[in-house]
Amino acid sequence: MKAQALTYAEQYAIQEEAQRSKGDGRSSIHYPALFLFLGDKVAPAIGPVLDGCERKWDNAGGIMALHAASAGAEQAGDGSQSQPEYAGSRNRAQAEGSRRERVMGIALPETAGRDPRTVRQDIYREFHEDSRFLAGMNRSLRRLSNSIADYGRLYSSFDVIHLSIITRVDDPLNVLLPEVALLARAVLSQSFKSVQTDLYALINEREQGDNFGYSSSVGLAFLRELDGMQQAGYTLSAPLLVTEDGLSIPVAHGPSALFDLVYLLSDKNERGMMSAHGMDDNYEIIAHISLLKNRVRPATDTATGHGGYNNMTFKSGIRGSSGRQGYASAGFSAVRRPNRQIALAVLYHAFHYLAAKLQEGGAAGLRERQALLGLSADSLRERAASLLPDEAGIEEMTGLMSHGRPSYSELKPLSLREAETLLFGDGGQAYFRSNFAEVSARRVADIDPAREWAAVLSAQEKAVPPLTFYQLAEWTAEQPGGGGSVLHALRQHMAGLRAAILSAQEELEQLYAESVERQPFQRVPLLDKRTVRNFIHYLFAQLYGRKYELLRMESELALCLRYDAALEQLHAESKAKVQTMEALEEELHSLALASIGRTSETVDQNIMEYYRNVTEEVMRDIEARRGPGIFFSDRFLGSVSELLRQGGAVVAERLIELCRRELLTAEAFALPFEEELLRRANVAAAYDNREIVSREELFKRLYRSLEDEACINVRLFEYTQEHRHEEKYFFGDSSSEFLRYAFGADETTRIYRLGFVHEQRRSGIEKLNLMGGFHLEDLLYYRNGKVYYETYATSGYRLHGITEEQLPELR
Repeated sequence: MKAQALTYAEQYAIQEEAQRSKGDGRSSIHYPALFLFLGDKVAPAIGPVLDGCERKWDNAGGIMALHAASAGAEQAGDGSQSQPEYAGSRNRAQAEGSRRERVMGIALPETAGRDPRTVRQDIYREFHEDSRFLAGMNRSLRRLSNSIADYGRLYSSFDVIHLSIITRVDDPLNVLLPEVALLARAVLSQSFKSVQTDLYALINEREQGDNFGYSSSVGLAFLRELDGMQQAGYTLSAPLLVTEDGLSIPVAHGPSALFDLVYLLSDKNERGMMSAHGMDDNYEIIAHISLLKNRVRPATDTATGHGGYNNMTFKSGIRGSSGRQGYASAGFSAVRRPNRQIALAVLYHAFHYLAAKLQEGGAAGLRERQALLGLSADSLRERAASLLPDEAGIEEMTGLMSHGRPSYSELKPLSLREAETLLFGDGGQAYFRSNFAEVSARRVADIDPAREWAAVLSAQEKAVPPLTFYQLAEWTAEQPGGGGSVLHALRQHMAGLRAAILSAQEELEQLYAESVERQPFQRVPLLDKRTVRNFIHYLFAQLYGRKYELLRMESELALCLRYDAALEQLHAESKAKVQTMEALEEELHSLALASIGRTSETVDQNIMEYYRNVTEEVMRDIEARRGPGIFFSDRFLGSVSELLRQGGAVVAERLIELCRRELLTAEAFALPFEEELLRRANVAAAYDNREIVSREELFKRLYRSLEDEACINVRLFEYTQEHRHEEKYFFGDSSSEFLRYAFGADETTRIYRLGFVHEQRRSGIEKLNLMGGFHLEDLLYYRNGKVYYETYATSGYRLHGITEEQLPELR
């Protein structure tokens, strides 16, 4: 059931985001974009980065990607398309096929099984010594360059291509970063006038675990090499271009920094806290920065007067007074309608509403309950009487053959029992047993109360108000204190029957013990046979007449016992259904609360309270339009009792379908994001007289929440930073009330550049904070790793492919 509910919430979120995005104007990129993922450890980033672009870019269908990874990890090294696992994709199933067509693989030396002491050096040497790797890279890059040309109609210009290289700092394969970057640029330069190359270096501190020392050493080795690549005097020349005949052509770079900009992104933010979303925010950052730098600027940008991103301005801003180019980082936050949380809240509240309806039932008293189930005293007496053969059959017993012809004088001194034995032996008892007791016993045994009740209870379940398993569980419970329990009343009736049977048996025994002489039957003088015949009639009328009444009471008791067992079974079944409903409600409640607990405070406030009201109003409206009990008709849920017989998961399935088809499609769930958020903020005001949250107060909270969650994703020693340059960008409808508020907030004290990426948007707001100007030695990760790096280096670990002389000074 949990899996069903989560799948339903995910599907609703996807559908809602897709539907709302129809009203959202997506941006387009100006030039083609290529993402190059370097290393085995960066594979989980591929899906989320490309997904982010597809959500944001109108012409994302032409995005191409390369994954340069170990030959054994991805492909055989012939440039064939790779099949990497895309972790963290929000809508993996829909996009996976087309995406794989646009992710091409590049085979690099294998990392598995190598000596960690020399793995980076060994990879570097093998790459340069084995010509197959360069040949495969050349083939893949050329094929990819041709594929990009196939999407030319999607872009405004083909003069420039934006190449974004993404790697993990602790991945050994990034020892080949200069060669991979330079070769990619060289091949692309044959098709484009300019290749703008950015590097995104990901620092995953959460995963270091037990290998923190070695991982930090590898990460620092890469950062030291990166520092050299970004120096103004950096040069590189190598025979990287390879023809189909195996001929090598040198490629040269510099003197200049290898990358236009380098972004360092960690899963630990500027405050030193691990991100709740892990690396997911960094994947969003990559997609958003790529859009920011390559976006088609519509005329509306100029009209708003808010301006946009300028790459030269940002580069200039993060260059210190010494002229040394700084590094950049970023933070990302988004406030979107919490669709998953809403779906789960509605599912819970709908269930709670329907469970309450089932519990209401009617106000039937004990007599009405007994009458419905045929358990009143009169009904039981009449039913028991109908099970016995006709009492007139006792008269026929007078025709039984007697044993001999005893005279009245012989019978006169005897007791009735002795007289019956003398006359008939045990023939009378055998006849009564065979023709009365056994017949009634068979008829009682054929009675199946559960089957008899089935049609009645089914009809009552569809009545208004319904009779449900909630009421049946109460009706059939044993309540020593009395109350409305039909089981308790039945057992009281059975106790009375047992007492009456015992009394009747005693009276019968007393009658049997009386003498014939004292019995009031007609005696005919001088006609002995006539007197005996009269006695025989009297004997059967009195003794077996009483036995017949005793049998009726015993049959009624046997009937009650069958009803008693059926009531116990009905109680067990009804109670089990009640417990299943309670367990389902508790699980749905837990799922709803757990989902809300993962979102920000401003966005998830009052979800349960607000959507309880909305859900109940929608359901009451449906009942008002279609009639009471509509939710338990076949068009909606149908018989909940029958669904529960099939299992709680079946109930959840029908309820999910009800929510998806009838509730979540109502107008109350189609409010614009800002209006919905404001209503939720004020949902409690009418109940406990809390101060109503004004629109401005809500916007203030939202603004602060976006800023706090867009904290820069890298940990720095701020006091050592030479220069800090910040730019902040909102993605949303710049004409919306909130973004107008955001533009005016802190306007007089603002020391950062504020911009807007204007998009017609109803589904939410995003914020991207850019910061740059720091250097590697400002990184806490760098300072902590330096100790491990030096220790491992002096302990014989070969952490570089190039020589010590080619490396920059360790800062």
